[in-house]
Amino acid sequence: MSASLAPTGRMAVRQLVETAQLATRGLLIEIVGDDSLVTDVAHDSREVSSGALFCCVGGAHEDGHDFAQMAIDAGASALLVERTLPFDVPQIVVRDVRLAMGLLAAALRQFPSTRLHVVGITGTNGKTTTAHLLAEILRSHGWKTEVIGTLTSTRTTPESTDLQRMLSAWEREGVEAVVMEVTSHALELHRVVGTTFEAAVFTNLSQDHLDFHLTMERYFAAKAKLFTKEYSACGIINRDDVHGQLLLDTMTIDAESFGMSDISQVRMDARHIEYEIEGVQMRAQLGGQFNVMNSLAAVATARALEIPLAKIAEGLSRATAVPGRFESIDAGQLFDVIVDYAHTPDALERVLDTARSLMSESGKLVVVFGCGGDRDAEKRGPMGEIAAAKSDVVIITSDNPRSESGAAIAAQINAGVAASDSHKVLCTELDRRAAIGKAFSIAHRGDVVVIAGKGHENTQTIGTEIFPFNDAQVARELLGAQS
Repeated sequence: MSASLAPTGRMAVRQLVETAQLATRGLLIEIVGDDSLVTDVAHDSREVSSGALFCCVGGAHEDGHDFAQMAIDAGASALLVERTLPFDVPQIVVRDVRLAMGLLAAALRQFPSTRLHVVGITGTNGKTTTAHLLAEILRSHGWKTEVIGTLTSTRTTPESTDLQRMLSAWEREGVEAVVMEVTSHALELHRVVGTTFEAAVFTNLSQDHLDFHLTMERYFAAKAKLFTKEYSACGIINRDDVHGQLLLDTMTIDAESFGMSDISQVRMDARHIEYEIEGVQMRAQLGGQFNVMNSLAAVATARALEIPLAKIAEGLSRATAVPGRFESIDAGQLFDVIVDYAHTPDALERVLDTARSLMSESGKLVVVFGCGGDRDAEKRGPMGEIAAAKSDVVIITSDNPRSESGAAIAAQINAGVAASDSHKVLCTELDRRAAIGKAFSIAHRGDVVVIAGKGHENTQTIGTEIFPFNDAQVARELLGAQS
């Protein structure tokens, strides 16, 4: 179901500022000009409606203050700024537009998250699957539930103005629960400010996004913000992860934890998991130990929301595989094909370990992958090392090279391969479709081909051009042509 994003709420500028408690929070510098009525809060001048408060957000390449005139021409009734502008409209002058924007967007709609069961999920890997599983459990419990994340929006976590519109619209439509992925970028950029989480979930932490955060310490600190009284009432923490244990030792909100010691009678293969919790059998149509952990995160969160174990088991059993998350492609071929979003060293290692369990004794594991351009370059070498160590044949290809040279990215991946494993690198084929075809051409009965990195994505970005491309669809097309 898609929510109508029509704005709701009408407040005068000064009433809105008071409701958002900007002065109390030390954000407000002054209000310039007469009062006016605000009917929406917007950050994109192209999406301003009549009566909107336009937020002049600064960015790496553009400054929202430069678009204020365009917003006024489109009907903006007031501006949120960090410096006074020469326009005859009311202006709310604040110390941090991004931070104030989320509070104002939520205040205009009377903080919709406080009337919903909102769960935030953060971590390097597993957010999407955990959100998917938890949503199915909540639906089994009878709660009308929506999901915000990688599969549902352009940004995994929407901008605060968009997020508050969505929450408000869903509330009006009778939605009772919202499960959302919360990225470290979103926390650093204040996208979830103004949102109250009934529970916040930590899945794990491993190397990623160091192009943005620069160090693992800063990356962890960004994630840890979700587990504070500003955002969440309760934390659900993976205690088997070293950073999860650190959170448990330092966080000041209520906490529940989960880990492998919670369960017994564990049985798993590449496509199914089963285990028991307090004598109740849990089953899910997902494979691998990493999905055991994802399901445990969902189960622990549901229990914190006081959902009975029987309903939790029912929801887990109903959940199906998430597109691009260890997705099995079956076109009648003699070998297994798996498409997975693994784009970090840790995720790639887990996927390859699980994929190996599908192989016959004489089979081989083939991996096709690349790394994204204009993103964390430090993970390229480690991913090359892991790919060669954990598989039998490596085909290096392009992911989304963006403005970088695909050949240069491939060379960085190859540089990480240990000398003892260099013979496993069959080739570098930058044409991703051709690389997948090459993997299929050398695969035989009992082999497994893993296509990693892009998962559910439907496009590939090369330079400034965006082309249609979906790994699962391409795999089916190539396998169909072979048969």
